Amino acid sequence: MGLLIMENKNTQISGVLLAGGKSRRMGKDKRILVLDGETLLNRALGVLVNVFQEVIVVLGEEEFAIDDHTVRVVHDIIPNCAAAGGLFTGLSYATKPNIFVVACDMPFLNPVVIQHMASLSGTFDMTLAELTQGIQMTHGIYSKRCLPVLEKMVKDRNLRLQDLLKASSLALRKVQESEILSVDPQLLSFMNLNSPADLELARKITRSSSTRQDESGK
Repeated sequence: MGLLIMENKNTQISGVLLAGGKSRRMGKDKRILVLDGETLLNRALGVLVNVFQEVIVVLGEEEFAIDDHTVRVVHDIIPNCAAAGGLFTGLSYATKPNIFVVACDMPFLNPVVIQHMASLSGTFDMTLAELTQGIQMTHGIYSKRCLPVLEKMVKDRNLRLQDLLKASSLALRKVQESEILSVDPQLLSFMNLNSPADLELARKITRSSSTRQDESGK
C-alpha cells in the first residue's frame, strides 16, 4: 500500500489501534487476513506509525505478536468489553491528551483524512465523522476527558459505544461528509470488513486501484 509520508508526525495525539476483536462474522482472525500482500493489522499500523509519534495497539487477553517494535502493545484493562473497553484502555495508556482510535479491520485508512480530522479537533472531546450511515465511532479523535464516562460504561457493562454521545459533559465535533469528500471521494477510509463478502469487495477495490495505477504509468 503506497503511503503519503508525513514529514512531521503528530505529537499531540496518540494513534490507537483496536486489535482485540473476536472476528465472529468473518470466521477468521481479521488481524492476519491478507489484502494486497499485507495483513489488515499491518496495513492499519503502517498508517498510524506514519502519522503519529506515539502508537498503541490494544489487544484483548490473548498474546499476539506485533512486528513493529516501535509501538506499545497493551491489553484491555477490563476484559471482554468490545470497542468500548478498547477505547477506554487506549485512552488510559496514552501519554498524549487525545487519541485517534481506529479498528484494525479498516483497510483503507487515509493519512490525509486523519490529519484533516486532527486539524478540526481543537478543544473538542470527540471529533467524529457523521456519514449517511451514521456517526463513525471507531475512526475518530477522543480526549482524556472521555475517560470517566467510558469507565462507568464498561464497569456497568454498557458496551454500546454510541451512548458516549449522550454524555452532556463531553463536547462533540461532527465532521460532515462534505468536509471529507475532497480528500476521500469514495469515503473508503471508513470501510470496515466484517464478513468474507466485505473482504472480497476490498480485494476488488485494490485490484481496480492497481489496474488504474498501471494504466496511468504507461
